[in-house]
Amino acid sequence: MKYTSQDFKSDQEVKWCPGCGDHAVLASVLRAMPEVCEELGISREQLVFVSGIGCSSRFPYYMNTYGFHGIHGRATALSTGMKVANPDLSIWQMTGDGDALAIGGNHFIHAIRRNIDINIILFNNRIYGLTKGQYSPTSKYGLVTKTSPYGTVEEPFIPGQLVLGARGTFFARSLDSELKLNQEIMVKAARHKGTSVMEMLVNCVIFNDGTHLDISERSVRADRTIVLRHGEPMIFGKDNDKGIVLDGLNLKVVKLGENGITEKDLLVHDAHSDNIGIHSQLVNMKYPDFPVALGVIRDVEAKTYETELHRQLGQVAEKSKIKCMDELLHSGATWTVK
Repeated sequence: MKYTSQDFKSDQEVKWCPGCGDHAVLASVLRAMPEVCEELGISREQLVFVSGIGCSSRFPYYMNTYGFHGIHGRATALSTGMKVANPDLSIWQMTGDGDALAIGGNHFIHAIRRNIDINIILFNNRIYGLTKGQYSPTSKYGLVTKTSPYGTVEEPFIPGQLVLGARGTFFARSLDSELKLNQEIMVKAARHKGTSVMEMLVNCVIFNDGTHLDISERSVRADRTIVLRHGEPMIFGKDNDKGIVLDGLNLKVVKLGENGITEKDLLVHDAHSDNIGIHSQLVNMKYPDFPVALGVIRDVEAKTYETELHRQLGQVAEKSKIKCMDELLHSGATWTVK
């Protein structure tokens, strides 16, 4: 069956605040799912949207698919169980920066380490929105919130750095308003075998309005972000006149035409490289010294947890002398009770 985006839209009223970036991510997901089903050769009934607690965690209600609204921080545990129990499912985990990186932090990094074939969309608005404006693990240093009235004194997590540190095989980043890029990223994530983490930089209009404005504002976006695509030179700017080169072991921003620099001198993005060094530098680029990297930054192949687990179970079952529950109950040390 060939689907349209409307096939995935539920009849539930979307209850996010007007102007919330989550709306745009929902629109991107609705656009991406028909292509995902076609790419994977699956039906809508094989899609499951899983969430924990937070504004973004309302997501399963808005999708006309199977879904599971879990408890705070436990979405990754639920996703893991579903994928291991039924590898034919395409699992999409919707989680916020607090849900995934605070109370759910341990589940998050271990799912990535195990490389379970799930797709995690991480909504990063740098604040706890649903619980009314406390600072989160990604809040900027010095941010004044209800739980940091004099400004935070903590350095924030960089989600991409956390993913790479856990030996992640897929990491992408985008802005909520980049619908076409988001759709492209989601399809590539679905195609990837392993844990796919997609960080979506979203805006919370109520408690942290404009948190990504320094790079998301349309008038400056082209000069302050760079969209990376595998096999393409790292070029950016309104006039495509800036680029990234490798200067020794470090990245460097250059201007085309200056000092004889041409497009041929620019670094070509290799998302499939197993060398994590360049990927780490790309993840850590930040304005104003560098453009913020968007698109698929890392996409490498590795064994997946559920495949290895089912392979192991098959080998054990094949060698085992016990073939049924009755044989198990009568094996080993047994006693007859009179």
